[in-house]
Amino acid sequence: MAEPPLSTLSGWGRHSAQGREHVGEDIEAMSARAHLSRGLGRSYGDASLPPDDQPEVLNTTFADRILGFDEETGAFRAESGLSLSELNRLLMPRGYFTPVSPGTSFVTLGGMVAADVHGKNQHSAGNFGDHVTGLKMRVGDGRIIECSPELHPDLFFATIGGMGLTGHILEVEFGLRRIPSQWVWQESRRIHDIDEFQDALEEAALKWPYSMGWIDCLARGKSMGRGVLMAGDWADASQAPATPPKSGFRPGLSFDWPSWVLNGLTIRAFNELYYRKQWRRESSGIVSHASFTYPLDAIRSWNRMYGRRGFTQYQCVLPREAGRGSARRVLEVLTARGGASFLCVIKDFGRESRGVLSFPRPGITLALDVA
Repeated sequence: MAEPPLSTLSGWGRHSAQGREHVGEDIEAMSARAHLSRGLGRSYGDASLPPDDQPEVLNTTFADRILGFDEETGAFRAESGLSLSELNRLLMPRGYFTPVSPGTSFVTLGGMVAADVHGKNQHSAGNFGDHVTGLKMRVGDGRIIECSPELHPDLFFATIGGMGLTGHILEVEFGLRRIPSQWVWQESRRIHDIDEFQDALEEAALKWPYSMGWIDCLARGKSMGRGVLMAGDWADASQAPATPPKSGFRPGLSFDWPSWVLNGLTIRAFNELYYRKQWRRESSGIVSHASFTYPLDAIRSWNRMYGRRGFTQYQCVLPREAGRGSARRVLEVLTARGGASFLCVIKDFGRESRGVLSFPRPGITLALDVA
């Protein structure tokens, strides 16, 4: 069989590299020839990109079979190339959802393990790796190994959040959770500054399993860190509409925006409009799970708005012991250096991850896109 040609592979932040991508269903056999695995390419950096001297890349997306599902317990096993969007399509109508979901559904199970993703419920449910019960892998010496918290635990915990450094993830086993509907009861609240945000996040964590905030990181002075806090929980039968949400039209960006479109002036204008959109101090109501969990999925290829240069996402954890003013100090440095961003998210972290290299710990996290 002829080798596939070298092609340009790109991450979500538009960083790219040359690689030889092997695509097929039998990833157990194909993994013997590849240096790294790659799913849907949603890594912001170069985690799914090969070095120049090792261009062989295994694309896992054709290996997406469901291998086991216990509808009584929620125990679930699938090949690592199964996407979260496909899992949701198949199992949400049956009353099941992944226990932890990142901000996009266009990720594979293998990628969710490798990055040990977290979501809006980190403070209540931890990371995805906290719910993984078993993995099938090909490790560096060529062996195919089953691992779990009891079987080869060192390999298992190093793989969770290990960004693929321990080998190819072939199959993933974890527990799904039951949900009463495909709707979310959401409460939104306008926040005046970053100190109020830190307090509000801690308060919301006591009441809501899901919470996150959008921050205007260009605001200065008394308004520094103003934004909108969103919290929610799955709507029960008495709250939810009788029919599930409909899949709406998803517009997409078909070209890269010119580099001059996103600048301090336009980002400041966007931030002002987004902040004013929450015109009431507080509001609440029913929203679809997609609009609550995956708002950016509504626009296909939204990363193209950053232009050909792409962007960098910076995320950090500010531990509890850093104190109430820690987030303000971060924003002061950011605004002083012109780090304009219209995507700045703050979330509450409640526990440390089981993964050896995974970064969450109790505190708050700031994540922002910098062009």
